[in-house]
Amino acid sequence: MKLTLTFLSTLLLTVGLTHAEDKKPTGVPATYPLTKCVVSDEPLGEMGKPVKVSHGGTDVYLCCKSCIEDFEKEPAKFVEKVKKAEKK
Repeated sequence: MKLTLTFLSTLLLTVGLTHAEDKKPTGVPATYPLTKCVVSDEPLGEMGKPVKVSHGGTDVYLCCKSCIEDFEKEPAKFVEKVKKAEKK
């Protein structure tokens, strides 16, 4: 009986952790294909609420306001990363 409870507890914990890792940060739609900033490669949500920018009709989420300047230098490059992730 103890072995069964230990197994079930481990299974529930593992499922819970997996689900938590897959959850998008606040402000990022579940349909957005990335979990990291396309500029800095930092996880979205680790530096506060992600920042939404758009270019050519594509929304891009950045980890922080500091990444906006780099995004604006080469927006097409970063939009392409999002579009590529959407195709997967």
